[in-house]
Amino acid sequence: MQRYFLDKPFDENGKAEIFGEDRKHIVLVMRMGIQDKIIAVSDGEAYPAVITQIDPDRVVIQMNGSELSKNEMPVMVTIACGLAKGDKHDLIVQKGTELGLFAMIPFKAERSIVKWDDKKGGKKIERLQKIAKQAAEQCHRTIIPKIGNPETLRQVIARSSDYDVLLFADEEDARSAEPHRIRDRVKSMHKKQKVLVVFGPEGGISRNEATELQSAGFLPVALGPRILRTETAPLYFLSAISYEFE
Repeated sequence: MQRYFLDKPFDENGKAEIFGEDRKHIVLVMRMGIQDKIIAVSDGEAYPAVITQIDPDRVVIQMNGSELSKNEMPVMVTIACGLAKGDKHDLIVQKGTELGLFAMIPFKAERSIVKWDDKKGGKKIERLQKIAKQAAEQCHRTIIPKIGNPETLRQVIARSSDYDVLLFADEEDARSAEPHRIRDRVKSMHKKQKVLVVFGPEGGISRNEATELQSAGFLPVALGPRILRTETAPLYFLSAISYEFE
């Protein structure tokens, strides 16, 4: 059944309205009509609903059953990704959402080749947020991962007090005699914890950044003996957490 996220919650009578692109999708793409059923998500809760009215600018729905089960990761994982080339962030957001990503923060790393254009940046973030929404609908999430505006590494570190677990992917640690294996880092986590993990761009985290992160309480984690691409590493990490908790 098709899933849609509501801009405004159901009212006291169990009614809600769907506008904009979602309204077009219901009417023009899915070709739904009166009495067709959908799943509507509001404030992290999903409910079955039925279409009761279709107008030129909106679709009116009525709640049609009790709350559905949630499919969210028991651990809230925020990924901080160094700015990368091409459409790599698109892939991280789309597949990360399917794997349970809670939020993503792009950051300007020392080895980032891409230079962020503030004039065009708003549209890029808007596109990534749209990708997250579409992926959340497809995989039946009850929240849409939040995509933040690019920050500096120091800004990322400054928000570390909001999290229970702080990690960063470190190639040097993976090559050491006693690497800090992802298995051990994940097994030390607990349900409902907030986790922040930093991943570098192409070329990884620099030694200066690694030192700065460790000084701020971030722990290094090794993602195995092979060098992973910048778009692969976050998905590998999310998969490991899903395996442990789900």
